[in-house]
Amino acid sequence: MAKKRRVDQAEVGRQHIDNEVELVNGSRDNKQKKKNNKKRIFGDEEKIEVKETPTVSIAVPGSIIDNAQSLELATRLAGQIARAATIFRIDEVVIFENRSTSSNDHRVTAADNSDDNESGAAFLIRILRYLETPQYLRKSLFPKHNNLRFVGLLPPLDAPHHLRKHVWESYREGVTLKEKAPNCVGTLVDVGLSKNVVIDKQFEPGTRVTVAMGNNRNLDPDVLHQVVSSSKPREEAGKYWGYRVRYASSTSSVFNDCPFKGGYDHLIGTSEHGTIVNSSDLKIPSFRHLLIAFGGLAGLEECIEEDNKLKGKNAREVFHMYLNTCPRQGSRTIRTEEAIFVSLQYFQEPIHRALQLLGAES
Repeated sequence: MAKKRRVDQAEVGRQHIDNEVELVNGSRDNKQKKKNNKKRIFGDEEKIEVKETPTVSIAVPGSIIDNAQSLELATRLAGQIARAATIFRIDEVVIFENRSTSSNDHRVTAADNSDDNESGAAFLIRILRYLETPQYLRKSLFPKHNNLRFVGLLPPLDAPHHLRKHVWESYREGVTLKEKAPNCVGTLVDVGLSKNVVIDKQFEPGTRVTVAMGNNRNLDPDVLHQVVSSSKPREEAGKYWGYRVRYASSTSSVFNDCPFKGGYDHLIGTSEHGTIVNSSDLKIPSFRHLLIAFGGLAGLEECIEEDNKLKGKNAREVFHMYLNTCPRQGSRTIRTEEAIFVSLQYFQEPIHRALQLLGAES
């Protein structure tokens, strides 16, 4: 995993259509972007403009993959992170470079499907995005790649948007097809049912969309379905609808390139050197966008030390809270993938209390 590949930050987002806002899955088709006249959610300049709901993000260094002794073990590690993110309803997973050799122009090309070794960040992004995608869409959205060889060994996420073929839900994830819609009005979409559906807008083939299916189980081609924001199932029905994956070229980019309007309003760092507070006593203020950061092999302190924009700063200056979520540990070290599970369980009730407080203030 040592050899680095160049990774394009704009290419590592989740492919989605959100209220005319497009997140492209590994495509650099300029003609498509001009034709559809949409914004890129996780590009360098655009910010998410859809209706805001509180979000929880986690930041994980790509370098943790370097410690894996084989491709299979690296895949299993990535699978653990995906499972943790799904179990604890994480909205965004940020994979960041924490090497001093990383520069601002270092990029990860998720669209690069060669079988050469990837950087740890590129590898994590590929596996995380693959696992978040419903099974019936993966063949259309992910070309064969050597680093996907062992994903079949991983337990499924079984997230609410990973629907079975016989299940009818108000919303389904789909991918636009090349075939023309029978009525030539909209676009044909595969939503994982016995028949394809037609949406009311035209998109290029291979675009992932969230489709409002309604309660009428009519799949006739003359019935037009609506494309909605991927946040709609959560806003309308309170359903968790998967996580997004973002690439950050440095530790400081995790904060500075936040895609949410107004940025993260509360930052939490985790470390064995952090303050010890019982979960029942921890008070997280009401937030719109919360970020929880995890360190690599040498912890968050090294990540901050190796970032030119953060040099000279103490970790406690960077974060609003700097906490030890697993005091009195029996092992000398807690691996990052283990720390994620431990910490997200630790934060579950404090986050719930903060969201209740936000609801009371609204």
